[in-house]
Amino acid sequence: MELTISDEEHDLLLNVLEQHHRELLNEIAHTDSREFKQGLRRDEKLLDSLVGRLRGLVVQEFHGR
Repeated sequence: MELTISDEEHDLLLNVLEQHHRELLNEIAHTDSREFKQGLRRDEKLLDSLVGRLRGLVVQEFHGR
């Protein structure tokens, strides 16, 4: 899949995902249910990977200019 977004959309998406990542980490810390916590950790790993890739796009684009 390929998604084309503007720089402004990229920044907004990255900010929203980073905020959700922080909230997810807080929820993991306050969750007692082992099964639920495992699901949250899976989501956190995926979100962390996505945020990292979006941050990498900025670096790649910067070096490409």
